[in-house]
Amino acid sequence: MKDSVKGGIFGVCIGDALGVPVEFKKREDLMKSPVVGYLEYMSWNQPRGTWSDDSSLTLCLAEELSNGYDLERIAQSFVKWNKYGHWTAHGRLFDIGGTTRHAIARLIKGESAKFSGNIFEEDNGNGSLMRILPLAFYLKDEEDEKILYQVIKEVSAITHGHFRSVFSCFIYVTFAIQLIKGKNKKEAYQIMQKTILEYVETRGFNSKEVELFERILKNNISNYAEDEIKSSGYVLHSLEASFWCFMNSESYSEAVLKAVNLGEDTDTTAAITGGIAGIYYGFENIPEKWISELVRKNDIENLCIKLESKLVK
Repeated sequence: MKDSVKGGIFGVCIGDALGVPVEFKKREDLMKSPVVGYLEYMSWNQPRGTWSDDSSLTLCLAEELSNGYDLERIAQSFVKWNKYGHWTAHGRLFDIGGTTRHAIARLIKGESAKFSGNIFEEDNGNGSLMRILPLAFYLKDEEDEKILYQVIKEVSAITHGHFRSVFSCFIYVTFAIQLIKGKNKKEAYQIMQKTILEYVETRGFNSKEVELFERILKNNISNYAEDEIKSSGYVLHSLEASFWCFMNSESYSEAVLKAVNLGEDTDTTAAITGGIAGIYYGFENIPEKWISELVRKNDIENLCIKLESKLVK
């Protein structure tokens, strides 16, 4: 467990930073000229090693969890990010999703984090999935699926309250917990499927919604061809793409570069992939050059140490 916090958090930030310069690029273009390491400027005009909102909100959540679980405090750290550049790479934010922006505007007006998130079907971008990984460290010893689901739902719903977003986070965190516990990829995937499907049986979830997750829950997502994997900002695409990249790779770098080179929402697909790949392969498997050129790497490392000391028993 010890290094999985550092592997996971750095895994998110580095995947994000690899994807930032080529966000919105088409897969066909990246196939001709694939990303193999950090680039600079381009899509967001940011220097090399710069990460975006995916990492900022992950770091906000990690920081608050290192002080215990308090939903309103987590939400207020998102407000601090939005208003004052808290946990941004260079002191200001340059990227924010529409659903997240609307939810934070409600928080600024004084709405509780319990009611701030959008709940409509069109509000299923990947904005809560991209930041949810720290909950896997916090919830790794939780045996009660109801509590697990409830906490994940609350944290997702600060911004993204629709079932599809919440359920995507639930699948991802459940899988990540198995990796933290040292299971191999195949075992972790099978346990995740069994755990989620058994939980669904006990709850009155909308079956049409659950059916949307069939490729991940009832089949093996890694068996699909690349052209069947989409990489837009839609939460289900991001979940499938991250699992597909991770399951079809043999190292951290292979997993995140595969994610970036799928195109479109490159930073977020790579951040979500990087979180689980970082846990699984460990911090020591992340290329040293990528770590050394990551913006604010010392601050991120100190936060990992703080979170680890709080959560590792």
